[in-house]
Amino acid sequence: MFAIEADNLHRTYRTSSGWIRRSRRTITAVDGVSFQVPPGELFGLLGPNGAGKTTTIKILNTLLLPTGGTARIHGLDVTRHTAEVRRRIGYVFGGDRGLYDRLSALDNLRYFAELYEVDPRVQRRRIEELLELVGLTGRQKERVEGYSRGMKQRLHIARGLLHDPDVIFLDEPTLGVDPVAARDLRAMIAELVRNGRTVLLTTHYMFEAEELCDRIGVITSGRMRALGTPGELKRHAQDRVVVEAEVYGVDEEQLDALRAERGVRGVTVDQRGMLQVIVVQCDIDGDAEPERFRSFVRQSLAHLKLGRVEVREPTLEDAYVGIVTGQEAAAPETTAVLS
Repeated sequence: MFAIEADNLHRTYRTSSGWIRRSRRTITAVDGVSFQVPPGELFGLLGPNGAGKTTTIKILNTLLLPTGGTARIHGLDVTRHTAEVRRRIGYVFGGDRGLYDRLSALDNLRYFAELYEVDPRVQRRRIEELLELVGLTGRQKERVEGYSRGMKQRLHIARGLLHDPDVIFLDEPTLGVDPVAARDLRAMIAELVRNGRTVLLTTHYMFEAEELCDRIGVITSGRMRALGTPGELKRHAQDRVVVEAEVYGVDEEQLDALRAERGVRGVTVDQRGMLQVIVVQCDIDGDAEPERFRSFVRQSLAHLKLGRVEVREPTLEDAYVGIVTGQEAAAPETTAVLS
């Protein structure tokens, strides 16, 4: 039996606009998403903003009803066995929502323990264990309003574990957290899996997904586009190299000229203040190809203020960008791609 199952999930909603002549339209947030997560796996759900990740998680969490398809937690249908499902899951959405700032961490956990109907005989021991797990022992009597973002994220995780759930949903748990706190949170998440929990994680940090996840699903426009291990997803980019160039003032016409070159698979731009980092993914055929592409990029941008230009191996992020921008025509045989 799978810990998490999504079978052809759909979710649409109606929206309207305009004042005098109101127009109505139907928006598809999730369009036929299917995947399974076995017990004890850390599954990553990746995708750009608006791709349908949070909607999918809310359906699995019983917070939204699907308009089509089915979802199950340990075999329990999320629409027909809502109460039982909620006892088996924990949802950590992070940020400033979901905690009471004027209460201490200890009082927050006591309050939520009552909501989760945690046995009063075990509440105290359970809360002490969780405070130790998330590294808040000694700070538990301080008001949450004085906590850093990283400390709040730790408290969110403790809150989500109060009722000892089998399945935990972590929605961008390290977003906006400083590097040291984020590293500690990743170690905590890995420890949850080692202790037998099933975790579904969403994140925008590719290095985090590669470090933590056993398998990854990439969702765009409400559809699952790729599914596999981090290594399998990186094989989307196994026959190419990446040329990375730092430049100032490149325009769309110059980028189109790069895209038109034979062998160029895709071109993206990362804006870092005034600096632009151009990433050119290139198909390779022969040992001389990488240097040819580097020379081509350097010459194409020579009239601009140009910084470093280097060739590197593709990363999971490069493969991910290729998937979500539609640059991938096919997937390796070991990776299941759904459309």
